[in-house]
Amino acid sequence: MSGEIVNLRRARKQRDRLDAQARAAENRAVHGRAKDERKSAETERARQNRQLDGAKREP
Repeated sequence: MSGEIVNLRRARKQRDRLDAQARAAENRAVHGRAKDERKSAETERARQNRQLDGAKREP
């Protein structure tokens, strides 16, 4: 057993910190946009949905 000795408490805290940083990055990407960017993205999404619905064929 010539492996490295690891403090489990520190390893767990480090893992939790990395998870929290990843969640924070996701939240910044989702919620960190300006109001006009959110509005334009919503408008674009609505336009794409209308276009998709208009291209549907009736059976």
